[in-house]
Amino acid sequence: MKNLNNDIFDPLTIIMDSDFSSGYGSGTESDFGFAFNDSNFSDRILIVEIVPDSPDSKSDGEGCSSIVDWARKRKRRREEIKKENDADVLTQREEEMLNCNMLDTEDGLAYENQDEEAVAMVEEYPSGLEMITDHPGDGEAPKSTDSSTNMDSSTGFRVRTIHISSPILAAKSPFFYKLFSNGMRESEQRHVTVQIHASEEAAFMELLSFMYSNALSTITPTPLLDVLMAADKFEVASCMRYCSRLLRNLPMTCESALLYLDLPSGVLMADAVLPLTDAAKQFLAARFKDITKFQEEVLNLPLAGIVAVLSNDDLQVASEDAVYDFVLKWARIHYPNLEERREILGSRLCCLIRFPYMTCRKLKKVLTCNDFDPELSSKVVLEALFFKAEAPYRQRSLAAEEGSASHHCFVERAYKYRPVKVVEFELPRQQCIVYLDTKREECNSLFPAGRVYSQAFHLGGQGFFLSAHCNMDQQSSFHCFGLFLGMQEKGSVSFAVDYEFAARTKPTEDYVSKYKGNYTFTGGKAVGYRNLFGIPWTAFMAEDSPYWTFLDVSEGFEKRWNANCKMLSTLVSRKV
Repeated sequence: MKNLNNDIFDPLTIIMDSDFSSGYGSGTESDFGFAFNDSNFSDRILIVEIVPDSPDSKSDGEGCSSIVDWARKRKRRREEIKKENDADVLTQREEEMLNCNMLDTEDGLAYENQDEEAVAMVEEYPSGLEMITDHPGDGEAPKSTDSSTNMDSSTGFRVRTIHISSPILAAKSPFFYKLFSNGMRESEQRHVTVQIHASEEAAFMELLSFMYSNALSTITPTPLLDVLMAADKFEVASCMRYCSRLLRNLPMTCESALLYLDLPSGVLMADAVLPLTDAAKQFLAARFKDITKFQEEVLNLPLAGIVAVLSNDDLQVASEDAVYDFVLKWARIHYPNLEERREILGSRLCCLIRFPYMTCRKLKKVLTCNDFDPELSSKVVLEALFFKAEAPYRQRSLAAEEGSASHHCFVERAYKYRPVKVVEFELPRQQCIVYLDTKREECNSLFPAGRVYSQAFHLGGQGFFLSAHCNMDQQSSFHCFGLFLGMQEKGSVSFAVDYEFAARTKPTEDYVSKYKGNYTFTGGKAVGYRNLFGIPWTAFMAEDSPYWTFLDVSEGFEKRWNANCKMLSTLVSRKV
C-alpha cells in the first residue's frame, strides 16, 4: 500500500488522487470507501456540530432551479454575512470601549461563516449530549455505517457523530493533519468536534466520503460547487481538483463561467481551481472575441468578465483607442462614483489597456482624463511614448519579454487597423513620415483579394490612412502587392500633397524610394500603386523573398504651399 503521509508534505501529489486515471475511485488500492464511518477501521469519533443558517435562509442549493439561482443566492449570502460580521465588529468595539476596565472571564463560542477558515477542536465527548446509536453500551458498535444525530435544545444546533480514521483524513487534509498532530494533550483524545453551517452539511458529508473513496455521488454543478468550497475550507486539494475537473467537463455557459470567476478569493487562488478558472476565462474570451458585435452584452459583464475579455491578445477590435474608450464607458456605467472608478481603473483595468498601441492624439486625451489618477496617467503615457520611440526590433524584444506576464501591455492585438509610427514636422513645411510594418502571416492572409488598413494619422488638420492590398496587376493579370494612401474625409473637401512610397529589406539598409508624386484628394479618394514592388505575388511571398527578412513600408508627404493650396485650405476652414 502507498505511503499515506505523501499527501501531508506535498499537497500536489495526493496519494489517493492519481490524476483521474482509469481506475480512479473505483476499487483501486487507494479506495477506502469500505472503511467510512465503520468503527472497526476507525480510531476517532468526529462530532459535527451543525449551526443553523439565518432564519430566512435555506440551504444554498435548496430551491435553486439553475446554477444562476445558486450563484445569486450564494452571493447574497456572502454579502449578508459580511454585513453581519462588520456589524459584529462594530458592536464588539463599542462594548470594549464601555468595558475597558473589566475582564470578561466567560468562555464564548463564536461560529465562523462558511467562507472563512474551518473551526475545530479536540475534546472529550461532552457529557451534556447523548450520542444516539443503534446499539447500547458505550455508543460504539462492532459494525456501524450510519452517523448519529442529536439536537441540543440549549444551543439550537444539531450534532452528528461519525466514525473516522485519523490517518486517512490526515493524509488527505492538512487541516486534519494539524488537528491530529498538534502535540497537545487534546490531540490524543478520542472525540473531535467540527462546526459547520446547515447549508454545508450535505457538502461536508460528501467531502468526508470522498476522502475515503476518491469519488463523489453527485455530478451536477450546484452540489459540486458546494463540495468544492467545503474542500477548500478543510484543505482537501485532491477533492478540489476532482470537482474542478468535473465542472470543466460540463457544458460551459456565460453564466457558469462568470460564476467560476466570482468564487470567493480564497478558492480562486487555489492551484487546484486554476484550470477551471482558466477554462472560464478562455470561454469568455472566445465568446466575446469581437466586442463590437456584442457591445451591449460585454458592457453588462461584471468585473471578472470584463477582465477575462480584455486580457485576450486575439481580441477583434478596430484599434487600442477603441479599447480605451470601451473601458471608460464600462467603468462609468458600473462605478458612477469617481473615487471608486479611479480605484478600479488603477488597480484592475488600466493594465488591460495596451497604451503603447494607442495613437498620440488619444494619449493626449488620457493626460486630461479625470477618470484616471493624474500620476497614473502620466506614467502610462510616458511608458507608451518611450515604447513608440524604440526601434522595431526593440519593440519586438519588449513584447517577447512581456509574453509570460498576466497582462501584455507591449503585445499587439489583432487590430482591424494596423498601428503606425508617425514622425511629424512643422518646419520648413508641414510634413510627416509614416512607418508601417507588415508581417508575413498578415500578408499571406490577404490573398487573393484582401486588404489591411492602418490607423489614422493627421496632417494639416486632415485625417489619412494607408491600405495594403492583394490585387490583380492590370497589365500582366497576376496577383501582386499594392499600397495606397487615402484621405478619411468625404464630400467636397480638397487637399493637395506631395507623397513618396519607400521600402527597405533589412534594418541596416536605407529606404529605397519606389514611387513619388503629387495628388489632390477630394471626396475620400486614394492614391497608390497596384504593384509596389513590380513582382508577382508568388515571388513576393516566396521563402527566399528579401522582403521577409525585414519589411518596413514608409510614406512621407508634405503640403503644397502655393496659391491654389492656400485657397483650398481657406475653403476647408470655411466648411468647418
